[in-house]
Amino acid sequence: MLCKDKIISIFCLIDDILQGIEHKEDKRRQVSDSEIILTAIVSSTSFYGNHSSAIRFMKQYGFIPNTLDKSRFNRRIHKVGKLLCELFEIVSSYFKRFCCEMQYIIDSFPVAICNNIRILNCKIVKDKKWRGYTASMRNYFYGVKVQLVTTKDGIPIAFHFTPGKTADAKALGKMINKLPAEASIYGDSAYLDYGLKDFAREQKCIFLKIQKKSNSKRIDTLEQKKEKLKMRKRIETTISDIKKLFPRTIHAVTLEGFLIKLTLFVFGLQLNKSIN
Repeated sequence: MLCKDKIISIFCLIDDILQGIEHKEDKRRQVSDSEIILTAIVSSTSFYGNHSSAIRFMKQYGFIPNTLDKSRFNRRIHKVGKLLCELFEIVSSYFKRFCCEMQYIIDSFPVAICNNIRILNCKIVKDKKWRGYTASMRNYFYGVKVQLVTTKDGIPIAFHFTPGKTADAKALGKMINKLPAEASIYGDSAYLDYGLKDFAREQKCIFLKIQKKSNSKRIDTLEQKKEKLKMRKRIETTISDIKKLFPRTIHAVTLEGFLIKLTLFVFGLQLNKSIN
């Protein structure tokens, strides 16, 4: 549960950013986009993504006295879906530009849209590309993969959603464009792609420090293996923290709504860890 001071700090940050980018909205609205986003963040970090509980909480404790009902709130959240990603990127730029963060970690985790037994009845997505395999758990799932990049301290600074069947190495190519020059990024062997590694070093000046497979021709020293393993454990903690925010099942009636809720979980953790 977020404390009162942190809720106020998050609101001030969001509102200042929206003013800074000259975000326009209808002046007749009784509830601003800043308040809508704040309520959604509180929902994702304190109420397992339950909007109704967050709306009641914000009204009961006087944060947003004129809050909306659930139906209107959900429509407003869908309207600011792209704005959520923009806000996330702006907060991330603080770590990349002003903190001069140069070490990053990448990993992915699956989020099932439905149980395997209900795939034929799933209405949100319908395609084989959404069926993926989790090697660490040795099971299949039907849903999306969240490709997550964090700082060495475990603060999310980039994410990307891919269908469950998409290989991690393919997603890595889209993620390195979000990193500053001369940065290093650590990952497990699923991201191993020597062609991309050479391209990133020569064209982007980004160093991919990916764990090698047992049959790899380019062998790491013992010290390099320990360094990569140590960094990998940090992002596993962050992924665990994100999953703790999830409800038993993420309720959504459209793919867009499902991805907005996932975005809020990642964004909520970023703000929670960034603001002291």
